[in-house]
Order: sequence, then structure tokens, then C-alpha cells
Amino acid sequence: MRSLAICVSMTKAEGTKMYLEERRRVLLDRVRQLGRVDVATAAAELDVTTETVRKDLVHLERQGFVTRTHGGAIAVQRLGFEPVNEVRESVMTDEKLRIAKAAVAELPDEGAILIDAGTTTALMPRFMPTDVSLRVVTNSLHIMNALAAFPNITLMHLGGVFRPVSQSTVGPWAVSALEELRIDLAFIGANGFSVDHGLTTSDQSEAECKRAMVNASRRSIALIDHSKIGAEYFHRFATLADIDGIITDTGLDADLLEDLQQSVDHVVVA
Repeated sequence: MRSLAICVSMTKAEGTKMYLEERRRVLLDRVRQLGRVDVATAAAELDVTTETVRKDLVHLERQGFVTRTHGGAIAVQRLGFEPVNEVRESVMTDEKLRIAKAAVAELPDEGAILIDAGTTTALMPRFMPTDVSLRVVTNSLHIMNALAAFPNITLMHLGGVFRPVSQSTVGPWAVSALEELRIDLAFIGANGFSVDHGLTTSDQSEAECKRAMVNASRRSIALIDHSKIGAEYFHRFATLADIDGIITDTGLDADLLEDLQQSVDHVVVA
């Protein structure tokens, strides 16, 4: 394994100053090998300012290679790997809060909605008025607990196999229940999203459940922070033609936003 320190010492030994692209390659190598990079540590080892490292990480994030966190960045894994809830909750927190608030603004005055399990969708109850009167279907334990105290909500939890990594229930029982329902509006989460490939996730059972959610809904809106756009995971559960809208955040690259607006009818930037 080649560490960041080894890369830097080799460059210094050659007596040359590292170019911008070389520095970003070193950072990317570090993230890919160790799974994460710390801004302060990288700045000291590369002999640059922390602001320089942050700008490099912003660039790498826009390219879809990393996801920035408080004090550093973690790798974006395009196939197979799914971080546990605790890791995902620490990523893009401000953006997720804005997206969740914008999602609540889309709620109908009455009817049945579905809220998919996810770290962004789980924030929606924070912004929902306590007197809201809706039928809410979910497969998320977090959302169930958060909405249990809402007096006018009829709360329905999908059965199935419990997945600790996402704190959700999935599998044939959940899919079978969804096939019997007709939802007015569904709020869907995803691990990855691309204009070419649609919405993806790393787990097959999650993908099957999400696909059933979309199929059971008259309208569906995906809640996707900008770090997920451009990332593609192993299992696709919906194409752009299958969803009716997307809510994302202001960190999205302008060119990607334009592509998105041309592909999806209803795009909200929070």
C-alpha cells in the first residue's frame, strides 16, 4: 500500500514542487487506499494550506470521486459498498436538511404518502407540522419513531427483513404489501443517481423494495444530495422516466444541473 507520506517524500526528494494535478492524484490515491482523507493531516504532509486541500477535495467531489465530510472526505464507492447509517448521517448534513425541508413543502393536503428509508428522508419529520393529517407508509424504523407522536397521522410500517445497515425493512413481505397499495406521493432515497443510468443502490433487496415503491405511487420524488449525482451503484431500481421529480442542493455543478433539468420535469434546488 502506498501512503500519502510516501508519495510526498518521493516528490520532495526529487526537488520539485508538486503540480496541482499531481497533488489531487495523491489525495485521490489516499482516499482510495484508506477510504478517507483528513484535511489537516493532508495539508501538513503536502506542505500546503488547509484551504488548498479543501479546494482540491471540492474538485474531486464534483468529479464524483469523493464525498466531503466534516474535516475531510471519504471515498465514493460505485459498486457494492454501502456505508452504515452512522457514516452516511455525517455526510452532507446541511444539504440534507435543506432537501428534507424542501420535500415537506411538496406534501399534499390529504391522502397517502410514502417515505422511503434513508438519511435524508429521515430528516423530513423535523419539518412536518404536528397537525398534518396524512396516511404515511414507510419501511424506516427512524421515521416510524419520529412520526409516532403525530396525532393526526395514520402510520403504516412495511414488514419484511430488517437491514441494520439502513435501519429498514425489505424483502418479499415488503414488496408484496406495496403491490396492494396505491400511494399519492412517494419520497425516495438512493445511493447513486446518474442521468444515463437512473437511480441505483448497492443491495438487491433494497432495489426491489424501492422499485415497488415507485410502481405503487402516482407520483415519486427522489431526494438526492449533489454528492450522489454521477455515482452509479450495482442495482438500478428506476430510470428518469420512472420518477416525477428530484430535490437536490446548491452544491450541484451547473452543467450537471442543466442536464438534470432537461431530463426531469420537476427539479427543486434547495
